[in-house]
Amino acid sequence: MKRFCLFLLCPLLLACSYDESLSLCELRVQLAYQQASFSEPQNARVRVELKDQHAQIFVDSTGIDSTARFTVPPGIYEASTSAVYVDSTEATWWRYVFNGIRSQIVVSPDSLNQVEMQVKVTRKRVVH
Repeated sequence: MKRFCLFLLCPLLLACSYDESLSLCELRVQLAYQQASFSEPQNARVRVELKDQHAQIFVDSTGIDSTARFTVPPGIYEASTSAVYVDSTEATWWRYVFNGIRSQIVVSPDSLNQVEMQVKVTRKRVVH
């Protein structure tokens, strides 16, 4: 009887094994500014946060092409950005506040993994 139980248990134990290797995927988040006359300030590195379904946060900054690049495990993510930029190059100073969020980003090894995040820009005059 013991041999019979052991005979039944062996295939079951082998069937329960799994591969623990984790594949990582690259995700590119492209910022697209809603105000046509505004583009990302030169040399500005805008912070972009990426949050997964377990509330883990990954952070990167945009490069010259307004794109943040992440290397993350497959899953569902939410990207967000929020920043303030003061333009003091002219006599009248302007404060730009921009915010963006993109939810339900599915990252998988067999996807393109590139999304565009709309960024709303608000401009206020700085009075000194």
